[in-house]
Amino acid sequence: MSEEQLTPDNGSYSAGSIQVLEGLEAVRKRPAMYIGDISTKGLHHLVYEIVDNSIDEALAGYCDHIEVTINEDNSITVQDNGRGIPVDYHQKEKKSAMEVAMTVLHAGGKFDKGSYKVSGGLHGVGMSCVNALSTHMTTQVFRNGKIYQQEYEIGKPLYSVKEVGVSDHTGTKQQFWPDKSIFIETVYDYKILAGRLRELAYLNAGLRISLTDLRVVNEDGSFKHETFYSEDGLREFVRFIESSREHLINDVIYLNTEKQSVPIEIAIMYNTGFSENVHSYVNNINTIEGGTHLSGFRRALTRTLKKYAEDSKMLDKVKVDIAGDDFREGLTAVISVKVAEPQFEGQTKTKLGNNEVMGAVDQAVGEALTNYLEEHPKEAKAIVDKVILAATARHAARKAREMVQRKSPMSGGGLPGKLADCSDRIPEKCELFLVEGDSAGGTAKQGRNRSFQAILPLRGKILNVEKAMYHKALESEEIRNIYTALGVTIGTEEDSKEANIAKLRYHKIIIMTDADVDGSHIDTLIMTFFFRYMPQLIQNGYLYIATPPLYLCKKGKTEEYCWTDAQRQKFIDTYGGGSENAIHTQRYKGLGEMNAQQLWETTMDPDRRLLKQVNIENAAEADYVFSMLMGEEVGPRREFIEENATYANIDA
Repeated sequence: MSEEQLTPDNGSYSAGSIQVLEGLEAVRKRPAMYIGDISTKGLHHLVYEIVDNSIDEALAGYCDHIEVTINEDNSITVQDNGRGIPVDYHQKEKKSAMEVAMTVLHAGGKFDKGSYKVSGGLHGVGMSCVNALSTHMTTQVFRNGKIYQQEYEIGKPLYSVKEVGVSDHTGTKQQFWPDKSIFIETVYDYKILAGRLRELAYLNAGLRISLTDLRVVNEDGSFKHETFYSEDGLREFVRFIESSREHLINDVIYLNTEKQSVPIEIAIMYNTGFSENVHSYVNNINTIEGGTHLSGFRRALTRTLKKYAEDSKMLDKVKVDIAGDDFREGLTAVISVKVAEPQFEGQTKTKLGNNEVMGAVDQAVGEALTNYLEEHPKEAKAIVDKVILAATARHAARKAREMVQRKSPMSGGGLPGKLADCSDRIPEKCELFLVEGDSAGGTAKQGRNRSFQAILPLRGKILNVEKAMYHKALESEEIRNIYTALGVTIGTEEDSKEANIAKLRYHKIIIMTDADVDGSHIDTLIMTFFFRYMPQLIQNGYLYIATPPLYLCKKGKTEEYCWTDAQRQKFIDTYGGGSENAIHTQRYKGLGEMNAQQLWETTMDPDRRLLKQVNIENAAEADYVFSMLMGEEVGPRREFIEENATYANIDA
């Protein structure tokens, strides 16, 4: 990581490195502006903000170990072995630099490029934002042979920075308690944190990150614990993502270089599948909307592969034209760049806008890929043959795509016959329920609010797009009906798989299936379709899963719907005198077992229903999970189901 260091003053990191940009007042008033939201996503973002500061120390070459702990009371502790936050006197603010960094928004060493050449953290609000949104926070700094400490309540110091001990270690230790008056959810999810920390370990080779959960005790008396470490970085990352797919070639095409003062690391693999799976990062931030680094990568990939294929005479007998999309079918890649002054834009502020990065990535990929193709002719031929197959399939898909477009409601082709549309025409107010089966679809049509709720029954299990070529997906009647009902258009011939959602007719798309194993399978099939072909719907927060009840419990005239076994048991304990036989329990195995009124009351009424919003916390992790669940490999899928399913029949 030595190229990340700037040492004009011998690596000095002191009070003068801390620059103040503005105050902290707005954070508690509008927390979502700073951390995304106040539910699960925002709660976990607090941890990432603190970890990002430790990552910056690693990027600068001063830290190689970060420890994250979920405490029994759901507070979080993060400790690193970096240099420790400066504690000396800040001339401008007239207080310790540590207090400035912890209590003033946009104050920190990230703004001083003499301390950090590049840094993570999307909004630059860091520790002070976490402090403002915590009821209590304790900061300890190990520096100069001493331990310094300060505590805060809602961002305000309880006392001045003071010495509390001696130590021969260096680093920073932070513990914080998220404010329950602000956050809807305050219970940390181990899997969400583990996914992000694993990702950070891959993105920062040689950095060891540990996660311990003091809420969970193993059989041997130890606490739940994992350590994430990668010696090979992105090469190991792309193999992890690809682990459930059949490889076209077993090589990882890898480059790690610097062009135009931009450090660039990229790992590429090809598989026998039909999706493009590219995950891009800037300063460890997952740029889910792409940007100039992704554009540079795609441009170089297309140009270099096409030139090699033409020079090798491999396209002489090909009767179809080759488009950019064809070069990326079956491609999995991870792109990581470090940018000193990143400019983010787009819907979620995760699209890189720096123009200079496009040329740098283009140049780096072009050189590395040219060398690989020349040195590996057998693998190069396999890749080009895959490209030709993709081009042939794309031309076969053109007819199927045109069939979808002709039936688009925007082109006057009409809506699917099974669709019961709503009367409202304002997308923000409209909901589309994708319902399992004609029977349940009929019940939903009777029970819905016709003004804003539309119903599209689906016949059985839709096509598994993870295993199907694109034109086969478009030939599927159920998938064509979904496209047509939504009102989206499928992209141009050059970019044939992109869906244009500008004319999307509903801003809530709700998957409603039976509360059983088959229903969960259908949920996954539909989510796979949206994740692969319309990820914008998920990114924009438009996709949901309905949650029908599992039970209707009755005792005399008392009735109660229960969504979990725990709720059912509570009803039994409350009304049954401890005896299960003293009440009646109806287990709903299918939506069709409820009448229209019951379905409305439990699953469709906006005032009472429980909807689960589908979002992508970690795109690379989601990519792996979808390919593992819906791909060919049985072993990893069985293991996942055994670990995660509440109920599952895995004999089949």
